[in-house]
Parts: sequence; structure tokens; C-alpha cells
Amino acid sequence: MHRLQPLLEQTLGEKLVLPERKLASLEAFLERFPGVKRVMIDGTERPIARPQDSAAQQANYSGKKKRHTRRHLAAVDETKRVLVLSKAREGKLHDKRFHDEDDIAGSVPDEMPIEVDLGFLGLQREYDNIHLPHKKPRGGALSDRQKQENRTLSQLRVVCENAFAGVKRYNAVSMIYRRCR
Repeated sequence: MHRLQPLLEQTLGEKLVLPERKLASLEAFLERFPGVKRVMIDGTERPIARPQDSAAQQANYSGKKKRHTRRHLAAVDETKRVLVLSKAREGKLHDKRFHDEDDIAGSVPDEMPIEVDLGFLGLQREYDNIHLPHKKPRGGALSDRQKQENRTLSQLRVVCENAFAGVKRYNAVSMIYRRCR
């Protein structure tokens, strides 16, 4: 595996199939992904073995999944292709804070819409092309128009969830990672 992995990465990298870890600029995004019309950003978690160190246990314990996990942020296009995949981080990290440190949306052109979920609430203040669902006000309800807009956005964003499901179906990120380092 260790002898063949560099050859595989070189071949897939030349065919522009591998996702990027981080894009440096708008020009790099346009050069690498010329036909993309819209981008969806979301996070996904991968289970890991329970760490022995108590500090590592606290950092990697995900209250959402009720287990120890590592987290990835990914940008997906409308054809279910993973464009950008971040490095794995601790499972306790929130999507918005993770994005603030990696800044995936900063490398996407301003005219291209970016669709995110409510885990990225507050990102719309930083970028003009962010599409967020409406959040139900405390003690109130959403109007019928807001519910319809949320439903439409959800139907568009399901492609991102399907891309994650496809990756996990082939056990790429769903199996428990047992490497100690």
C-alpha cells in the first residue's frame, strides 16, 4: 500500500479527481474547477477509537454523535463531486468555528452561490453569496413563505448529503480509524 499510494495520488492528481485540502485564491478555484455553478459546504464526522489520554478524549468526544469522532469540512458541487476536503480535526469542534479557521468560502468566487446549513449561522455577515435556511424564532413560527424557501434550499442541498453518503458507503470515512498517530 505504501509503495502504490504515491503512484495513485500522482495519477488521480493529474486527472484532477482528488479533492483539494485548501485553495489559496479565487484564481486557483476557477482554474481547478471551471464548470462549477454552485457550492455546498457541510461537515461530516468519522468515528475513531476512544483515546487513552483524557484531554484527547474530551477534545474528540462529539456530543452530537455520542462517541469519539474526527470531523471534516467539505465543499461539494452540484454533481456530487467533493471539491475541497479539510484535514481531520477534533470531533468537538463546531462547523462555524472550523470554517473560520479554514475559510473554505473565502476561496469561492463572489458570484457563485454557497449553500450551507444552520451550523454556519453568522457566515452570512462575512460573505454576500451565502444561502442559509431561515431559523425559527424563539417562541414563534416560520411563515409559509419561509418554510417553502427552507424546503427548496433543502432539496438543493441534499446533493451534499448524498455525496457524503456515497463516500461513507465505500467505507472511506465511516470505518473506525485505529491508527495511533
